[in-house]
Amino acid sequence: MSGHRDAAAPAEEDSPKMRVIRVGTRKSQLARIQTESVVAMLKALNPGLQFEIIAMTTTGDKILDTALSKIGEKSLFTKELEHALKMNVVDLVVHSLKDLPTVLPPGLTIGAICKRENPCDAVVFHSKFVGKTLETLPERSVVGTSSLRRAAQLQRKYPHLEFKSIRGNLNTRLQKLDEQQFSAIILAAAGLQRMGWQHRVGQILHPDECMYAVGQEGGCSVPVAVHTAIKDGQLYLTGGVWSLDGADSMQETMQATIHGPAQHEEGPEDDPQLVGITARNIPRVAQLAAENLGISLANLLLHKGAKNILDIARQLNDAH
Repeated sequence: MSGHRDAAAPAEEDSPKMRVIRVGTRKSQLARIQTESVVAMLKALNPGLQFEIIAMTTTGDKILDTALSKIGEKSLFTKELEHALKMNVVDLVVHSLKDLPTVLPPGLTIGAICKRENPCDAVVFHSKFVGKTLETLPERSVVGTSSLRRAAQLQRKYPHLEFKSIRGNLNTRLQKLDEQQFSAIILAAAGLQRMGWQHRVGQILHPDECMYAVGQEGGCSVPVAVHTAIKDGQLYLTGGVWSLDGADSMQETMQATIHGPAQHEEGPEDDPQLVGITARNIPRVAQLAAENLGISLANLLLHKGAKNILDIARQLNDAH
């Protein structure tokens, strides 16, 4: 386990020792950048505290020769950090929301969610295809993605392309692209932005082309995606499921009212029914409305046959 201590002026002998908050993160460059930005915000709010970043390698970082959807392990990028929290090695951890399991382990809560960056996916093209789009790439061009969600949607929209799994951190994936293993690769726009690589983006995939994962940035191992929008106090949620080849799909949209009178609520309530999110500044009625909207949409899709599509997708994925 490695880490570094942020520089601080030496304390006077008679002054109290500054409290150190230990922050856990993955070792990847993007994870470190995200964690350092969170620590900078926490420092601004708590100038009397000192922060130490402790970086760890996770299971997902170690297994690089297998598609994420085939590893079969939950919490691929979080389990080691969750263990560190439980063992009091760190005080808090910073994750991409997409890496968190759907249900958090007992005793853990999401204490804060930073303002969302662009939730859409982006296409980075090999230099010989700069100026192209997915639609104008040559027949049978190979496009890399680690996500069944992206591959299923894009296979349906661009049947002339071949979508293949690509693993590794952002640096590794871009290297594979530049070595001509792929004509283009699909990455999260937010990750490229945070790495300072937005100049590599050749195309942004809007929700009508490729809906994002729950929490997009949610998991990559099932072909399920959403798009959300808030307008005039209404939360609009579109959800969809796809077969692996994109040939079969189902989408529905529902809405719910989420703006109501503010209510005074006593302290955080770690309710596992709200996926362990502690949100003091959001009225509970709004949280429940959003959660119920998700449940209602899921039930509608299941009633219309989504489970059959997903069951077949899982069977095919396991078989390959």
